[in-house]
Amino acid sequence: MYVTREADYAIRCVLYLSKESERVASVNEISEHMYIPRSFLAKILQRLARTGIVKSTQGVKGGFQLAKKPKEINLLEVIEAIQGPSAMNVCAVEKRICNLSNSCTVHSIWVKMRDEVEKRLKKEDFSKLAKGE
Repeated sequence: MYVTREADYAIRCVLYLSKESERVASVNEISEHMYIPRSFLAKILQRLARTGIVKSTQGVKGGFQLAKKPKEINLLEVIEAIQGPSAMNVCAVEKRICNLSNSCTVHSIWVKMRDEVEKRLKKEDFSKLAKGE
């Protein structure tokens, strides 16, 4: 699994918001503290909002905050919100893409690796990550 820079920025953003999950943070604040380019962050926050991970507040004191508790958000959810499903090989995501999936001896390894990575990422919720566990 390859984690894109955009997904990495999204993880940093959610991590920042998880540390004070009830507080609304501005794009500028998150950008400054997490070293994420502001223009890039705005796009990431829009995608995170569309998938229900964050919510936005309009107005003078507006900004972003988590849409659910940090314990209810895991690494896999944030990664997939930004880059969609991933795997070591595309056939592990969509078997029909490869004509050899039914007879390929390596296909089952790709699928097992994807399952293991997904299970591990699902275990890592942002409540634990925000506490540094």
